[in-house]
Amino acid sequence: MARIERWVDLKPVHQRQAAVLALWRWRAPVLAFELDVEWGVDRPVLESLFRLAAAPAGEPSDHVYRRAIAKLCTAPLFRSEVDPDTVQLFQLETIGNLLTFGELLDKRGVDEAERVVEASAGLATYLDALVEGSFHSHPSEEVHRRYLADLAEGADLADRASEGYFASRHLAVVTACHGALAVLPESAGLLDSPTGRESLALCEDFGEEVVMTMRWLRKTGH
Repeated sequence: MARIERWVDLKPVHQRQAAVLALWRWRAPVLAFELDVEWGVDRPVLESLFRLAAAPAGEPSDHVYRRAIAKLCTAPLFRSEVDPDTVQLFQLETIGNLLTFGELLDKRGVDEAERVVEASAGLATYLDALVEGSFHSHPSEEVHRRYLADLAEGADLADRASEGYFASRHLAVVTACHGALAVLPESAGLLDSPTGRESLALCEDFGEEVVMTMRWLRKTGH
């Protein structure tokens, strides 16, 4: 599973920002599809959690995030057993990562932030397994194959080519975002600076690719 290099050397605020970016990579997939009505999850609450996570670090926004989490946890979803389909599984995993981010606000530790980042990478790897295990050809199969072939030609990128397409794409986004962490303003939210918005846009682009593949998986009955 991909890990950010020298994670412990990052400042706490940058560890938090890395976790926010990891959440943002799955924002589009969780919001692009209707939520199961039986879950009782308020969609605007989920949307607000993503925005609050990207807000400037500090007690005001953290307090509002905790309140939104408390409201989310009153949903029937958290009192019932769920048998999710493929798309719903990704939605549930992302909701779980939003909860983990809430733990980060209270504990201020490395573990919670790293769990969010690693969970994001794990979802990308799992998506590759679903695509590879399908009886149907992915509509972008040739594009994915060329992407991996191009990676294999680069000596410093060859290791990525041994992974699946989405795991490789995810790692490329992580690497780009990690490079931006050092210049992100510590006192501003990710939405408040050009560098932060550019990093979020990279994550959003990855998420949109995931959405298209999820629609294909649902259409083919995976």
